[in-house]
Amino acid sequence: MSSTAPSSPGPRTAVVIGGSLAGMLTAAALAEFADVVVVERDALPDGPLPRRALPQAHHAHLLWSGGAAAIDRLLPGTIGRLMDDGAHRIALPTNMVGFSPAGWFRRWAEASHYVVVASRDLLDWHVRRAAGALARVGVVDRTEVLGLEGGARRVTGVRVRERGGAERVLAADLVVDASGRSSRAPAWLSGLGLAEPAVRTVDPGLVYASRIFRAPADLGNAFPVIVNVQADPREPGPGRSATLVPIEGDRWLVTLSGTRGGEPTSDPEAFERFARELRHPVVGQLISGTEPLTDVVVTRTTVNRRHHYEKSALPEGFAVIGDAVAAYNPVYGHGMSVAAQSALALRAVIARHGWSADGLGARVQKAVAGPVGAAWALSTGNDVFYPGATEGGPTRAERVAAAYVRRLLHTSTGNGRVARAVTDVMTLERPAARLFTPPVLLAAALGPRRAQLTGPPLAEAELAALAALRG
Repeated sequence: MSSTAPSSPGPRTAVVIGGSLAGMLTAAALAEFADVVVVERDALPDGPLPRRALPQAHHAHLLWSGGAAAIDRLLPGTIGRLMDDGAHRIALPTNMVGFSPAGWFRRWAEASHYVVVASRDLLDWHVRRAAGALARVGVVDRTEVLGLEGGARRVTGVRVRERGGAERVLAADLVVDASGRSSRAPAWLSGLGLAEPAVRTVDPGLVYASRIFRAPADLGNAFPVIVNVQADPREPGPGRSATLVPIEGDRWLVTLSGTRGGEPTSDPEAFERFARELRHPVVGQLISGTEPLTDVVVTRTTVNRRHHYEKSALPEGFAVIGDAVAAYNPVYGHGMSVAAQSALALRAVIARHGWSADGLGARVQKAVAGPVGAAWALSTGNDVFYPGATEGGPTRAERVAAAYVRRLLHTSTGNGRVARAVTDVMTLERPAARLFTPPVLLAAALGPRRAQLTGPPLAEAELAALAALRG
């Protein structure tokens, strides 16, 4: 039975903390029910330009098809406009060359899914522009949220400091924290006399180094692909990986990563060498002789951290979304897609139960836990096994889950049906339960139908282009 209560008189109001992609998508979701104010601490650029305090923007970003579909449901036409501006839609698994810990993935002929790739600046700009154009959404930047107003039973707004230093209170029926990794929500709740949420941290000590290259003109359409060489946590030594994605402007964005003892550096002379020394040198071979367009940018903010708000006692009128709930190792590319699906889940909860439903925030957190949990399992499945990643090492449940995922990956290298099921979950088009259906369990037990590939599954044109780069 729904616990919907009659709506309060007067206009409904909401405040979203943070003008990130998650914050703007949340504002779009709420704009169907309320007047929304997005409060952003920093200045928001008027165009596809870097945003302060977003170090991960320099590195490779993937918008999985499950996330892209969610964005278009919240802000119709956004993905199309993004494509018009040079973003790439890459068919999966047809146009991904991936070397997993379990072996090379096949590029099955049937394109069952896709991923959208572009620079983070361009992605953010299109979402920010579309959300900001909504009639019921207002954005105030260079304004800091100092804390929550209200008490342990209900949040009634936020206290802010404006760009000139003046402080005031923004009243709201609902406050949603989308302030990312730097969220102060746990401390704010503690200040209201509530317990902070339980936290799980998995920190493999990963460091990222990225650089943009001009894609060789003679490659033409030979490489409309993503190339990814993943680390294998079972191998001795640190885990190191590389990802190459095409972005707007005929450019390649290449991101290297390494765990403790194997971190990439900002040394431009060492960038290609690092890529060549991985489990396979294909990324290093591709960038050999290409023109670098930027310096090497290094980021160390890569820890996986999940706050279990769905298990916490939250005050009425408050919810948390995006990286403020769970932040992931960026190599798996799930942050943006989870944010989009979480905003969509928030909209669905309000539409179903009503704006004034008792426990609305708690309902939102339980709905958000779905996409968050799936991405968390995928992100931490390898990371928990690196030395020092957790205080007590992997839990028994994490070991069992990781063993099953590895078996699935092994099977998917030679079984198209299992590969599709894994991609269903990886792209967040289907929930993780998809991997536990009887056909998938049976296939995993039997293993791959085909022998594993011994090298990257490159087409003839791609091999010719690679040979040309080698000289």
